[in-house]
Amino acid sequence: MRLTALPAFQDNYIWALQTPDDRAVFIDPGEAGPVLEAAAQGMQPAAVLLTHHHDDHIGGVAELRRQWPRLRVFGPVDERIGLEHEQVADGDRVQLSGFDLSVMAVPGHTRSHIAYFGHNHLFCGDMLFSLGCGRMFEGTPAQMLASLKRLAALPPQTWVCCGHEYTLANAVFARHVDPTNAALQRRQQEALDMRSRSRPTVPAVLANELQCNPFLRTGEAVIRDAVAAHLGQFPADEVDVFAGLRRWKDGFRA
Repeated sequence: MRLTALPAFQDNYIWALQTPDDRAVFIDPGEAGPVLEAAAQGMQPAAVLLTHHHDDHIGGVAELRRQWPRLRVFGPVDERIGLEHEQVADGDRVQLSGFDLSVMAVPGHTRSHIAYFGHNHLFCGDMLFSLGCGRMFEGTPAQMLASLKRLAALPPQTWVCCGHEYTLANAVFARHVDPTNAALQRRQQEALDMRSRSRPTVPAVLANELQCNPFLRTGEAVIRDAVAAHLGQFPADEVDVFAGLRRWKDGFRA
């Protein structure tokens, strides 16, 4: 399998996972243009996969359907998607044209958010980012933490393919929380070098995220103590640590 990140809007990525015979699944096409350009260069769409209902992740599907009327589209059970698609839920599999991806329910960013895992790649939309995680627009801290723990339990060499280029901003906050983390310092420098050459900072390797991403390390004393110092009180449990960390990030200004 070959993976390509197609830039969209200001900081979105549409992911294309491609077989040797140039069939591709496209994940979260918020706009159609990048997919149409990729198809013109030889990537033939096998299907579209959607992780959640936000328009910057689904907005290009209608135009793609006009180009390929029989294009299969998979997505979560959510009436807000507003277009015909094959609804999938936790434990389902998407199997077609050489692709075999399992569906994981990961509520938190939205109540119906799903992720796709297969071929050593995780397509997680706006749930998990390199060095960060999504905002909780609809879920609870307990839901979001449980979803992140589920993703963190995947094989360490999993490639994390998220929906946005947020790594540099996330790194600044992560360093503020955990300033002495050598692995985090290396990851920040790596990301700076990548962006200086206009390269995507993702996909990220899950094993590295487990060392660097504070939102995957809420059970560790260094993160708990940082949140306690910020809150001025000791968190009651790990959910409380996560909730405090997410609120801290929401209001953080470098």
